[in-house]
Amino acid sequence: MAIEDNPVSRRKYGEELKRRREAAGLTQEQLSERTIISRTHLAHMEAGRRRPGIEDARRLDRALNPGDDFFERFLPVLDGKKVAEHFAEALEFEGQATTIRVYAQTLIPGILQTRAYAEDVLSSGSARKSDEERDQLVVTRIERARILDNFGSPTVWAILDEAVLRREIGGPAVMCEALRHIVRLGENRRIRVHVLPFSSGYHTLLEGLVSLMWFEDQPPIAYVEGLNTGRVWEEPAMVRACQLDYDHALGDALSHRESLTLIRSVAEEYEHAARKHQHP
Repeated sequence: MAIEDNPVSRRKYGEELKRRREAAGLTQEQLSERTIISRTHLAHMEAGRRRPGIEDARRLDRALNPGDDFFERFLPVLDGKKVAEHFAEALEFEGQATTIRVYAQTLIPGILQTRAYAEDVLSSGSARKSDEERDQLVVTRIERARILDNFGSPTVWAILDEAVLRREIGGPAVMCEALRHIVRLGENRRIRVHVLPFSSGYHTLLEGLVSLMWFEDQPPIAYVEGLNTGRVWEEPAMVRACQLDYDHALGDALSHRESLTLIRSVAEEYEHAARKHQHP
C-alpha cells in the first residue's frame, strides 16, 4: 500500500516550496537544474498536485535550505489514506484534473463505483485484507467519486468495454444498482459514457485501463494500468500516443445515447435476475 496525501497539507507544501524558490531568486527551470528534478515535476509539486518523494525533499533542502531539512521533515504531515502503491501518483492528479477521460476493460472505473460494488471488488483478490483495511479502501474509493459532485469540473468521459457491464460483481442486485448509478450520471449530463460492444472486436485500448487527464495550467498526463502495475506518463509523445489510441477506440464505441440505452437494458436484466433469486 502507499500513502495518499492530505490535499490541504500538500497545497501548503507547494506554497512553501514556491515561496522559498522565489526568495532564492530562482525560476522553476533553474531549480530543476540544481536539484535534477524535472521542471514539470516541480510545477506539479508547487501546485499541490504531487507529493515529493524523500529524495526530492532532500534535494530541495540542499538547494533551498542549506543546513536545514525543512522539506524532508514536512513529509509526514502529508500522510493520509492508503491506496494501491501503483495508483498513488495518479490519484494525486485525479483530484486536480479539469478533464478526465478513462477507459475500463473489465471493471467499472473507481470514480463511478457504488459502495456495494467497491466493497465486493476490494474484498476479493489474492491478498487478504482485514475488515478494517477493506473499509478504509472503500472509503478512499467512494471519496474519489466526490469530484463528480461539482457539475463544472472535472469533465468526465468514460469508455466502458461491454465486459464491464456483463461481468457480474457482487451479484445481480449490486450490478443493477451500479449500472443505474452510471445511467443517472449520464442522464444528468455529469459524465459522457460510451460502450465498446463485443461486436467491435479488437480495439486499441483492449489491453488495460487508461486514464487521460488535463489540467488548467500544466501539460496533460496519461495513466496506464495492468495487473498490479501502473504508470503515470508525462512525456508528450507517449501522452499523445495514448490520446490517439483513446480517440480511435471512441470511434468504435456506441454513442452516448445508445450506450445509456444498452446500460439500462443490462441493468433491467440484473434486476429480473435479482428478483428471481429472491423469489425462486
